Amino acid sequence: MSRMFKASLLLVSALALTACGFHLRQSAALPSAMQHVHLTVNGGIDLQRDLARALEASGVTVEDKPGPGIAELRVPQAAFSTETLTVSGYARVTEYAVRYQVQFQLNDGAGQVLLPLQNISMSREFSYDATNTIGTTAQVEEIQRSLNDDMVQSILFRLQALQKHGGGAVAPAAASSSAH
Repeated sequence: MSRMFKASLLLVSALALTACGFHLRQSAALPSAMQHVHLTVNGGIDLQRDLARALEASGVTVEDKPGPGIAELRVPQAAFSTETLTVSGYARVTEYAVRYQVQFQLNDGAGQVLLPLQNISMSREFSYDATNTIGTTAQVEEIQRSLNDDMVQSILFRLQALQKHGGGAVAPAAASSSAH
């Protein structure tokens, strides 16, 4: 009886997850021109590492050097900034926003622009506790890790959209994402 109950509980749980729209992330279907890609990121070592891993998980060979037949994914800007949002009556900061600004462009192996310069801006807000400054540093670092993960996914979504539209050039786009 116990096995039957466990099996039916597992089945009901699996059905509930699929019914609510939950799906495991799959690798991105990227343009065929991206079979071999050279990745250049100015600023953001974590972004370069995580983006390279995501590209490799999608079947792309990340090359160390550019060359003929190797697409180039350039990220000329990847920068975090912090902005004060609210100040208390005692001139103490009580809320901050961590912002992440990234620009990227994709050229094919012949140097032709496949995806013109794209701008993506994301931010997260957090409350500041003047009595716990150590916790604040850890909180900012975690927010930056989260923004970096979201940024990698956003870049992959843009590259995947390029594939869905026939691999031709896509108009520049600007996106903004904000979560609390």
